[in-house]
Amino acid sequence: MRFLAIVTVTGTNGRIRIAGALEDNGMKQQDTLLLVDDDRYLLSSMADWLHEQGYQTDTAASLAQAIAAIDRKTYDLVLADIRLGDGDGFDILDHCRKNRPETAVIMITGYGTVESAVEAIRLGAFDFLTKPLIDEELEMAIERALNQRKVIEENKTLKAQLDMRFGMENIVGSDHRMLKIYDMIDSVADTRATVLITGESGTGKSLIARAIHRRSARRDQPFVEIACGALPETLLESELFGHTAGAFTGAIGEKIGKFMQSDGGTIFFDEVSTASANMQVKLLRVLQDFEFEQVGGTETFKIDTRVILATNEDLGKAVAEGRFRRDLFYRINVINIELPTLRERISDIPLLAEHFLALVSEDSGRHVSGFSDEVITTLQRYRWPGNVRELQNVIERAVLLGKSDVIGLDDLPADLASAGPVNIEPLGSRSLKQALEAPERQIIREVLDSNNWNRHATAESLGINRTTLYKKMKRLGLEEPHMAMSR
Repeated sequence: MRFLAIVTVTGTNGRIRIAGALEDNGMKQQDTLLLVDDDRYLLSSMADWLHEQGYQTDTAASLAQAIAAIDRKTYDLVLADIRLGDGDGFDILDHCRKNRPETAVIMITGYGTVESAVEAIRLGAFDFLTKPLIDEELEMAIERALNQRKVIEENKTLKAQLDMRFGMENIVGSDHRMLKIYDMIDSVADTRATVLITGESGTGKSLIARAIHRRSARRDQPFVEIACGALPETLLESELFGHTAGAFTGAIGEKIGKFMQSDGGTIFFDEVSTASANMQVKLLRVLQDFEFEQVGGTETFKIDTRVILATNEDLGKAVAEGRFRRDLFYRINVINIELPTLRERISDIPLLAEHFLALVSEDSGRHVSGFSDEVITTLQRYRWPGNVRELQNVIERAVLLGKSDVIGLDDLPADLASAGPVNIEPLGSRSLKQALEAPERQIIREVLDSNNWNRHATAESLGINRTTLYKKMKRLGLEEPHMAMSR
């Protein structure tokens, strides 16, 4: 429930008149009014009238009672006379700013001056009205304040949704590699250090960049993303630095660039390896001094921006081949966060699948309870060249096209479904344990290969402890390649 507090006032120019019902804008039934006035007759009459309009109405006959009421409830709006018996409206304004910053305050007085109006607005009042009040003027002021409150609430909800979608809470995974990345994000988030995020396409580099921003002190400032490979060099320069009017054909007016838009916040360069040699020079200057000029301009702008970059290419190799500037590479490679591929963290695949299932089900309104065991086995056997992004697309397709409330093999794309489960030959004279040894050995061998035969990492990926892994390797005859060759 939302609350509205109104302090009714009297003055030398007479009492406030409110004739006729306020326009029903859909909020009235949700608002509770608090009337504060030291004229008890006026307080009573105004309360009766507001009751008739359908509002729940509380009353207070003094500043002290008003502050006590405001402390009990969060009101949408306070209309406060500057002169009250035991204080004034500025006391209410100050109390709200310190204790209820989300509450709008409108100051009302019969002794209005330009100076007092300016002072009220400077101290945070939403509006300043002078008596005698016109009914429509008061009605519009109340509606504007309520609408502002509604916008503030919607913004808070949106911010919470963004935090959930782009913050750490939306990064799924318990693999030991991901746990190390979480620690790195927390360590670097509140620094200004440049961060380079590397990893194959689809591993979630943009998500990590947003998580760093969301967990930093810059979270309420802009997060500006630009894909270096999406624009030709001439347009990219204008996008980054902006341009002056007449800087080139078609530049009718001045354009504010991405660097200026991100001032105080974070700028994220995706696909930085695709930047041209000329653009690399300009980027290096900005990242060193955080200064730049617009295209066609001479004025130098200085900014306070956090820089995060990402690439799916080996920049060290690009430097060796002369495709990427060595000095720029050293400048951006301050903090490197390397994201693992999905095939390196197969123990996270069930978690990610359930996560995407919940998201798609909520967005589409379709109820799907889960996955068959065969599907989970198949998802963990697939190599995932498109990584997490590919998995998300597969789950979305399965939910939208599936006919059952459980996702089965028939709901997966044909090329993925053919990857598993492993076809098992008829048992014949073999036991079930013997029949399952071949696919078990194949799965463990694939994970060992993907982890360069690091047993600790392999056990983590498989979701088992190292002792269990050692026993399985011994039982299945799995030995490191160099050990087998030495015999």
